[in-house]
Amino acid sequence: MSNLKRLTRQTLTIARRDFTSTVFTPTFLLFLFAPFLFMGLSAAIGGMGAASIAERGERNLRIVAIVTPADRAALIAADRSLRGIFRERDAPPVLDLRTPTGDAERQARAALDSRTTQVTAVLFGALDRPTVLHAPIGTRSAAYLASLADQALRIEASGAAPRSTARLVEVARARAAPVSRDEGGFFAVFALFFLTLLLAGQVVSSMAEERSNKVIEVLAAAVPLEAVFLGKLVGMFGVALTFVAFWGTIAANVASVLPGNVGAALAGMAPALGGPAFAALFVAYFTMAYLLLGAVFLGVGSQAATPREIQMLSLPITIFQVAMFGLASAAAANPDGWVASAAAIFPFSSPFAMVARAASDGAVMPHVLALGWQLAWVALTVTIGARAFRRGVLQSAGPKFRWRKGKARA
Repeated sequence: MSNLKRLTRQTLTIARRDFTSTVFTPTFLLFLFAPFLFMGLSAAIGGMGAASIAERGERNLRIVAIVTPADRAALIAADRSLRGIFRERDAPPVLDLRTPTGDAERQARAALDSRTTQVTAVLFGALDRPTVLHAPIGTRSAAYLASLADQALRIEASGAAPRSTARLVEVARARAAPVSRDEGGFFAVFALFFLTLLLAGQVVSSMAEERSNKVIEVLAAAVPLEAVFLGKLVGMFGVALTFVAFWGTIAANVASVLPGNVGAALAGMAPALGGPAFAALFVAYFTMAYLLLGAVFLGVGSQAATPREIQMLSLPITIFQVAMFGLASAAAANPDGWVASAAAIFPFSSPFAMVARAASDGAVMPHVLALGWQLAWVALTVTIGARAFRRGVLQSAGPKFRWRKGKARA
């Protein structure tokens, strides 16, 4: 048997051992459902709390117009006309119409200082030359009140009936809009970053466990250290693929039962290369990103003797990974800029930048070149990581090895 075949068989043996010891355990089920059990519940609870606070704040927001009874009907009609062009979440606060009682400016300032309701802007005076007082957060509300006064005068001049009635027809786009594709690119970058950040760190934890109970030294005595390194990397990558396949299947099935408006929004983010090609590229770039970071984590984990040292060494890598996410996000926001080119060339940010490019650009050749470039860096990173792995493991068992060698010579 050739050395390559022997190394391959030993690598696959270690990979199968790590995969089965991780997947076929009750703990893996907890890890598999962790995004739903912990992150989903936390997001739901936090979202309900934030929504409750936001709803309470929106209920207390008001814009006030201090006008005579003769102008009230025109202002109500103008508010009904202008408010219809806003989305519900972007609509101005509720309009509160009040009758002047004495000094209108003093009444307006008293309304802004109210403790029962949060008034963002107050309009008073004649509609042809009104005065609008507003709080620092009420700039848009003040502009809306000014437009409201102008629209009310137009309604008074021409009558409350609309002069024009438009027919609104919804038409589906044949292609996704560029802005929607940019949003899809950012979503792909975030998904890739989240998966690699969540799954690549498992390599370090497995290394720390086996170094603490001396299993790594038993493996090093049975097979070459290069086979141990590659086997661990391949085995944990298999665990990561299991996680991605499980949640990817759930996401695909959930997307088919989403409400129409949500489904239309997701359809608007259709990637430029098409769904199947984009999914294949996403898996390919996830593979490159995981192998790059996994090799670095394994090399770091082999240098640490205690879990505390592993945590201290993993923190700079995590910060570096967050920086790569920021660089790729900037590239997704401006696909034609120099930042996008730099992110695509730099090996550790290249998978993130190119998966964003796959969402907005339909060209295939840049992805072929990028995958070849990343594969070369994966080979280099694995080689350096394997050497660091050998140095770290042999250093832990070095004194015993030298003592036995000296005893044999004696």
